[in-house]
Amino acid sequence: MFFAIGCNTYATIYGPDLKNYSSTCSSECNSRENVMDGSCFGKGCCQSTIPKGLKRYETRVSKYTSQNNSATFDPCSYDFIAEKDHYTFNASDILNGTNFRSKGEEVPIVLDWAIRNKTCEDAKKDTTNFACQENSYCITSDSNPGYRCTCNNGYAGNPYLSPGCQDINECEAQNPCVRICTNTIGSYKYSCPEGSRGDGLRGGSGCFHNNQEFPVLKISLGIALGFFFLIIGSSWLYFSMRKRNQILRKAKFFQKNGGLLLKQQISSHESSGESSAKIFTAEELKLATKNYDEKLILGRGGHGIVFKGTLSDDRIVAIKKSKIADANQIEEFINELVILTQVNHRNVVKILGCCLETEVPLLVYEYVSNGTLSQHIHTRNDGMSSSISWESRLRIAAESAAAVAYLHSAATTPIIHRDIKSANILLDENYTAKVADFGASRLNPLDQNEIDTLVQGTLGYLDPEYHHCQLTGKSDVYIFIVVLVELLTGEKPISLERSAEQRNIASYFISLTKGNNVLHVLETRVVAEGNREQVLAVAKLAKRCLSLKSEARPTMKEVSMELESLKKSSSSTHASFQDHYSKHNEEEHIQHLSQQIYIQYQ
Repeated sequence: MFFAIGCNTYATIYGPDLKNYSSTCSSECNSRENVMDGSCFGKGCCQSTIPKGLKRYETRVSKYTSQNNSATFDPCSYDFIAEKDHYTFNASDILNGTNFRSKGEEVPIVLDWAIRNKTCEDAKKDTTNFACQENSYCITSDSNPGYRCTCNNGYAGNPYLSPGCQDINECEAQNPCVRICTNTIGSYKYSCPEGSRGDGLRGGSGCFHNNQEFPVLKISLGIALGFFFLIIGSSWLYFSMRKRNQILRKAKFFQKNGGLLLKQQISSHESSGESSAKIFTAEELKLATKNYDEKLILGRGGHGIVFKGTLSDDRIVAIKKSKIADANQIEEFINELVILTQVNHRNVVKILGCCLETEVPLLVYEYVSNGTLSQHIHTRNDGMSSSISWESRLRIAAESAAAVAYLHSAATTPIIHRDIKSANILLDENYTAKVADFGASRLNPLDQNEIDTLVQGTLGYLDPEYHHCQLTGKSDVYIFIVVLVELLTGEKPISLERSAEQRNIASYFISLTKGNNVLHVLETRVVAEGNREQVLAVAKLAKRCLSLKSEARPTMKEVSMELESLKKSSSSTHASFQDHYSKHNEEEHIQHLSQQIYIQYQ
């Protein structure tokens, strides 16, 4: 390296033999405090590299004037060449006058050299002038044009002077053998005397008499122990690397799934005294579900599987796990998490936390013990009607409507569910409704009436206008009312087992309401238990909500208020369907009507 030291110093190195090579460096100091020990980057010291092949050089150093007078504390400047790793700048080199002269004489310079300007291949062609003597070989220099010579293994001496390199007597020089050592040209031989055996080397088995027992047991034990420790070490290394990879993998998934942002949100909620979702570890949920035992599966859906789990504090929860590691599904999981953390309603399933260490996020919900509304509607006890009463149906409808209305208007940011169906309404032990599954939901900004989005949902429930990719709160109204029609009729929204006219229950229901024939599609138990005016009022509400034009439908809040009003209405103020017929043939007519409805279903 080319060095220059001193304040306000400018130094140049020239190489006239190397295509007029030159390089400069400069150093500035405004005060003593600017000069730093160990730093050679322009504050009291500067440096420049030197190219290979430099044979002759000249240097110049000068001081230039400055506003500050550095000469008072730095009277001298120096430039010099030194091996870079053997000089470290100290402030005292320039702050103590001419003291550096003696120190500079001790800094070494390394001179690299080679013979002529030929490679080994070219030099060997000129046998007269080839410098390498006997028992040596040629090495082409990698730093300067030319070559050098080195003695062969087993030889020593000067490879440039005749007679060249001479054989080394290894037996005298290092005596590597235990007993018999025989020198050879360029090497040596070792052996054991007659009557003994072994390799004859000091670092090997040495030599031992033939009548001396070979230490089989010791050698076998040593090999076995070595093999044992090799296995132990390899196993430890394998499991350590595996554990490290698992930690890195979990950290990668945690970051990809928005874990850092979620942690910040949780911290802000905790600091403000609000409750927030918990972040579970993958091990906690694996233990809670007994490694996701199939016996604990509560349900399967298009996006994943829901398991029943028991946490370490004995709380029973539902854990939603995605089937496939798909980017769209990850987005839906995170979307559901963000939505549910904003929701606080007794008829909306509560989220307890999530796990973001896995390839797809896992969501942890409160456990709702009594299955889905779909299971209760479509499971027939007597082959003709479901187990759920009309009173319970109306209450479940009112509770579900209140939950969806809350999502539309009372949540911090309005939420459109998009996939309300009987399979997504859970029931607890008291048959209280809990709206669930927000994987397809979308947050709706307060100043935006419509959202452009891809069509998502379940066939039979979809709003006809939604096929035009315009998502509004009225889309949820249509979807919810299909559930209400399910409660009235006990029929699935779509069934290929029904006739073409009746295949879509919503369309068939509308056609019957136009002719005031809705009675033909009502389930037997609804006819038997329901108040006539009450049931007809629900049917009329369903007719309004199933309008093909969204602007003609009521809002979800209006639907909720109307259902709540019907639920509170006293049964004594309304005549039942049975009161509609004369008392003397009441039982006969109801039985006949039930049979006709059953035949119609079949």
